[in-house]
Amino acid sequence: MGELKTGTFLYRDRPAGRHELSVDQWDFPGVTRHDITVAPGRTYFLLARQSERSKALATGQTFGGLAGLAVTAAVTSSDSNPGPVEFVPLDDAAGQQAISELRLAK
Repeated sequence: MGELKTGTFLYRDRPAGRHELSVDQWDFPGVTRHDITVAPGRTYFLLARQSERSKALATGQTFGGLAGLAVTAAVTSSDSNPGPVEFVPLDDAAGQQAISELRLAK
């Protein structure tokens, strides 16, 4: 769909039904997957933020270098969300507010 960066947003028109969102990064040992069922004529807002595993890996690398990263990756490999981000649903008002403060990703 595109590359999401801090301060940007992406959007996609999708038909009603069930869909899967996924996020992967070339340098991250896991993929975020999020299932969503959408209704016709409705707009859904999802905030993408750094996952707990991503935060743990960054901390492990900061304090232990590559060895710390490897140990933390092994310890967190069974997390419920093994990917780099988590999706947080926003209500319409919060979603509209968030979009007004961002720019469209290229």
